Amino acid sequence: MVPRQPADRGLLILDRDGVINRDSDAFVKSPAEWLPLPGAIRAIADLSKAGYTVAVASNQSGLARGLFDRNALRAMHRKLRRLVEAEGGQVDRIVICPHGPDDGCACRKPRPGLLLRLARHYGTSLEGVPAIGDSLRDLQAAKAAGARPILVRTGNGRRTEASLGDELEDVPVFDDLPAAAAVLLES
Repeated sequence: MVPRQPADRGLLILDRDGVINRDSDAFVKSPAEWLPLPGAIRAIADLSKAGYTVAVASNQSGLARGLFDRNALRAMHRKLRRLVEAEGGQVDRIVICPHGPDDGCACRKPRPGLLLRLARHYGTSLEGVPAIGDSLRDLQAAKAAGARPILVRTGNGRRTEASLGDELEDVPVFDDLPAAAAVLLES
């Protein structure tokens, strides 16, 4: 008997710091400082195994600030991928904005450049694509790209939830990535 393949549920976009791993006001600068949030790795693996193509879109201004280099960032992302693979899942693609807040680039969230880069890579529209973040800029980027913003209360999420304006009042809010994943897996 041929094993049943999961249905293709399409693309799912995750922010990194505060959604997948602990965030830090001092920046996450090394694999040792990159610590997954409880249940996040399993949630990513479950989403991947259920047929979602999981991509990560993350502002990484620590590069522009000289707080870490690309080798350290690659090592953090290798750690993420290894942990998810150990649970039977996959992170398909990771895109980052290496610029600082004042650089005026098109890729730094709240601008939609990172998400649009993913849309081009996958040759797809972002309409209805879940984009999970913990900050207002994540939600604004998702909305600007035509994706479906989802907020988690981890990281900056509680503060973000308290400041949501009318334009984002219909954004679903979950305690964490595992709670958001459970709802996505039910649909």
